[in-house]
Amino acid sequence: MNIIRFEHPGFIYALLVIPLLIVIFLLVLRWKKKVMERFGHYQVIRRLMPDISGSKVITRFILFLIAYVFLIFGIANPQVGSKLVEAERRGIDLVIALDVSNSMLAEDIQPNRLVRSRQAIMRLLDMLGNDRIGIVVFAGKAYVQLPITTDFAAAKMFLSTVGTDAVPVQGTAIGEAIRQATKSFDDDTHTRAIIIITDGENHEDDAVDAAMAASENGIMVFTIGMGLPEGAPIPVLDQYNRPAGYKKGPDGSTIVTRLNETMLQQIASAGKGAYVRASNSDTGLKKIFGEIDKLEKTKFDSRVFSDYEDRFQYFIGSALVLLVLEMLIYNRRNRFISRINLFGEEKS
Repeated sequence: MNIIRFEHPGFIYALLVIPLLIVIFLLVLRWKKKVMERFGHYQVIRRLMPDISGSKVITRFILFLIAYVFLIFGIANPQVGSKLVEAERRGIDLVIALDVSNSMLAEDIQPNRLVRSRQAIMRLLDMLGNDRIGIVVFAGKAYVQLPITTDFAAAKMFLSTVGTDAVPVQGTAIGEAIRQATKSFDDDTHTRAIIIITDGENHEDDAVDAAMAASENGIMVFTIGMGLPEGAPIPVLDQYNRPAGYKKGPDGSTIVTRLNETMLQQIASAGKGAYVRASNSDTGLKKIFGEIDKLEKTKFDSRVFSDYEDRFQYFIGSALVLLVLEMLIYNRRNRFISRINLFGEEKS
């Protein structure tokens, strides 16, 4: 069975212009009719101009629209996949554990810790090649949001919407996040690594023991600290996600959340990975990626690709033929053809 795809699917959106073109065409026809009515009754004026053919104007426009559709499809380049080839993939399995607790809304890292974390992961996805990736989100609990996959587009789509409401229980359970990430790996024969992106304020469990257990299973644990040691207050958002003050403690004082570098360094050390602190100018992603890139790449199951053949020439050729035909059709009636009386009717 042949597979059809577009090499440049973004151009297909140009077809959305067609309704606008139709509206403009109808408005022009209406405007012409109103201009003619200024000189008298419309039907009378039309009889005074027998050589003008309204149907030809419509025919030319229809030909233009069809040619436009063919041209867009040609530019998008339809491709037919008929030849199957095998390609070997080598990479690592990587799970990113993202902290989505309220403290990640602190703005010591601009625009805030969570947004910068999402941006860092997006850049990491652009750097990865044949690797597989999974995503775990955590606060007071940890959940697998994206199982191990090669679908980076799905990962980016999820990241664009993830917020502090992704986990209903507040807190920072880094240890549980590591254990959930460890369970996410579906094959222990591949090189595996976990990246934890958090402010390091672990209040729930022993994350160092969890990292050590992961390391014993051949999984390296890296940490990226989002935030600054001096910290920042935690914004409180209203129902419209707008700032409505800062979180207060029982005594009414503003709570300040600070980066716990010592904890994150201990986790990375126990996981035989590396730690880096993010800042307003750098998320430390290059260092972490450099460490990950040094890891041995393992072979995944071979994927089957289709060798695609271009078909744009048929659409471009058809569009050119229709455009030439459209230019050859005159708006005026052909006087020779109008004299032909196929039914032998008498003309008054």
